[in-house]
Amino acid sequence: MPDSPHQLCRHALLNWQRGSQFADEILEEMFEHEQPSPHTRAWTREVLFGVIRHLSEIDFIIDRLRQGELDADTRALLRLGIYQLRHMRIAAHAAVNETVNLAGRARGMVNAILRRSLRERDALDNALLKAPDWLRLSHPEFLVRRWTEEFGKEATLALCEINNRPAEVFVRANGLRATAAELAQSVPGAEISAFHPKAVRTPRLPDSWLSGGMCYVQDPSTLIACDLLDPQPTDQVLDACAAPGGKTTYLAELMNGQGHIIACDLWKSRVEFLQKNIRRLGVRNTHPIVADLMKPHELLKPASFDRILLDAPCSNTGVIRRRVDVRWRLSEEDFVRMPEHQFALLRRMVELLKPGGVLVYSTCSLEPEENERVVERAIAELPGLDCTHERRTRPWIDGVDGAFAARLVRA
Repeated sequence: MPDSPHQLCRHALLNWQRGSQFADEILEEMFEHEQPSPHTRAWTREVLFGVIRHLSEIDFIIDRLRQGELDADTRALLRLGIYQLRHMRIAAHAAVNETVNLAGRARGMVNAILRRSLRERDALDNALLKAPDWLRLSHPEFLVRRWTEEFGKEATLALCEINNRPAEVFVRANGLRATAAELAQSVPGAEISAFHPKAVRTPRLPDSWLSGGMCYVQDPSTLIACDLLDPQPTDQVLDACAAPGGKTTYLAELMNGQGHIIACDLWKSRVEFLQKNIRRLGVRNTHPIVADLMKPHELLKPASFDRILLDAPCSNTGVIRRRVDVRWRLSEEDFVRMPEHQFALLRRMVELLKPGGVLVYSTCSLEPEENERVVERAIAELPGLDCTHERRTRPWIDGVDGAFAARLVRA
């Protein structure tokens, strides 16, 4: 098994190249088994995520320096080496030597390609400048094309650049135990977000914040859906797709720990994680359940909830900077398939909502098919439903993740 940062990264990248798992899942399983040091964890995460962010650029360089097919292991090593040489502050000889040492019988070829990439850097940079935007910025061509049509070229290029940078760390102060001001004052460089008064941007995440349940790691954009829902202390609330619990626990805070929240998720493992976060943050008015929202359940009765939050499964195009491999897992068909599923969930939620009740539909998608058009269809096809407010965020405008939320009222 891997026993060094470079070997861990190679092992993780090979698993990712097989296409069956997301990068964060691979790292979580590997770290649990290997128990590496904090430094090794951080280095492995940085390099793996960096390779995935810059994949098209890296492969463009490899393919210009090597003609013919490469086996999966050799390509993985070259990806790791090229990323270190182009995007990390690390001595070139160290990056080359560490990579070559893992190459086995391909040592000579890997060494030659990496050293040539150093010698020919200016020519490679010029070639990249002439390459299409989608390749140079390592995004699928169809995504760049659809964003350009929707947002314009300048915004699309800005979005791609943002997606290729590590995201800042934001936490939501858990008002049941601490204020945003208290958190911001306790870490040098931390500050309350201009976007939301509950959010704190921090250069360092103290263990005491997490172990003491004083915060939840959460981008400020995720809070707008809860604010639109505006749950009251006497309400019966349904958080329909609740895990891992960021929005659930914020809803509990907005309700002053009163009322009652049913927090659903489809998978037992996700609900167990949700339960851990509920306990850590000291939430007491929430009942987590494993449930398929599309099937009958004794706790999901028609017209039984005052307020419902449906944070629907989506393409995640608003959070690509955090979920780095989403871009490579999407296809054009997803933007046809996903809205149908989202609408089916929304229609089901309307059945569970009391007359006069409030439902907030939200996603972390930038795509109108998953956002405005789902809401428009709901208004057209579901009698008695009215949209009173919509909010959306754009990373290149708001400095936070992309999100959408619509407040719907049942007559």
